Amino acid sequence: MSGEMNYGDYLQLDAILQAQKPLSPDHNEMLFIVQHQTSELWMKLMLHELAAARACIARDELQPAFKMLARVSRIMEQLVHAWDVLATMTPAEYSAIRPYLASSSGFQSWQYRCIEFMLGNKNAAMLRPHEPHGERLSLVRAALEAPSLYDEALRLLARRGLPVPASHLERDWTQPYQASREVEQAWLVVYREPTRHWDLYELGEELTDLEDAFRLWRFRHVTTVERVIGFKRGTGGTGGVPYLRKMLDVVLFPELWQLRTDL
Repeated sequence: MSGEMNYGDYLQLDAILQAQKPLSPDHNEMLFIVQHQTSELWMKLMLHELAAARACIARDELQPAFKMLARVSRIMEQLVHAWDVLATMTPAEYSAIRPYLASSSGFQSWQYRCIEFMLGNKNAAMLRPHEPHGERLSLVRAALEAPSLYDEALRLLARRGLPVPASHLERDWTQPYQASREVEQAWLVVYREPTRHWDLYELGEELTDLEDAFRLWRFRHVTTVERVIGFKRGTGGTGGVPYLRKMLDVVLFPELWQLRTDL
């Protein structure tokens, strides 16, 4: 390793700090760009950690998976607070830059779509925004077609002898997850005897933490968008607040929430 490398070289700061190129004359566009660019960087790290955690669970290596999942939950906390910064933009300030955004939309974030798919919220229709970009489309399609983090957790339960139905161990991974009473019963075995199944119990709680943090991220997204644009349609013709509110009802790991009522 060269002893001449400095901080800026290692982090490639010249490239990063020159990547903010406002299109409007408005002062506030820099906030909009930086907030979304930093969010994409955090999402890159989330995908890195989620993929590694899923691989660890598939190999029955739960301790490193726990660390990775906890890190993803903390990243989501950072993303929640990022919305707090964007919420300082008033409706008038956003209106000044909105025409310059043209048809660009958060729907086109391929990293966010991969996160959704890795967490189990599968929807093949969400491939469409990425069709003009072959390489990105391949990455998103691969996430759609792969088992989700929760799918791998259920496979682990089955390997440990818990009664997970075959329908949830080998299926069409591109389809949305369907809650199962039998899967809940398998988790209930773990939660009724946590000391006997401690690592699986901890896995269940790490997944619950993860979804809890993800819900907060989604909620702050909705409230920030409503605060800034109200119920206008989003850029690129997206549904705006009504669509985002509908997403609040999506439950990623349903049995882990239902069992709390049934314990």
